[in-house]
Amino acid sequence: MARVRLSVAERREELLSAAVEQIEARGVAAVRIADVASVLGVSNALVLYHFDTKEKLVAAAFTHAAEGDLAHLRRLLGRRTTALRRLRAAVRWYAPTGQAKGWRLWIEGWAAALREPALREVTRDLDRQWKGAIAEVIAEGVAAGEFPCPDPGGTALRLTALLDGLAVQLTSYPGAISRTRAQEWVDEALARELGLERKALTASNR
Repeated sequence: MARVRLSVAERREELLSAAVEQIEARGVAAVRIADVASVLGVSNALVLYHFDTKEKLVAAAFTHAAEGDLAHLRRLLGRRTTALRRLRAAVRWYAPTGQAKGWRLWIEGWAAALREPALREVTRDLDRQWKGAIAEVIAEGVAAGEFPCPDPGGTALRLTALLDGLAVQLTSYPGAISRTRAQEWVDEALARELGLERKALTASNR
């Protein structure tokens, strides 16, 4: 059966989606250009035409995987409600107990980034965007008098570091921490960082 002819943008989208699936299934180190080509029934040459090297394909695949989640994060933080409500919704969604990015993929990416400079730059930039978005809404809450927080940037870093660390535990060591307990720790950390009582987080949703 003949394949439908795709535009350049559509073909790249197809290749990147396939690359993400293969990275999740095989890991960054093991995945090959041939794996991505095979799952789509195309030639290795076609994949290389669009991305030149495996390293560039992997870096682009991680950017592709993050774009949807970053867009969703910005929608959550851009809602017309209090900064506290927006922040809690974003943190709960981003947490490993929520529905954000595929944590297995990102753990793979962090490990591979230690050895691959191109991927390290990509993951670093994406990490900056996550932290920057969280820090911005914290600063808005401070300016509106919703909560005290002398260092929004530091708070964003500490919160995301906790979430990332919990993701590693929940993904790599099933059963080490319950999802309920992890969410409790996230709420406790958020309240502490904002100088609030934990019950204020629940009240913010009413």
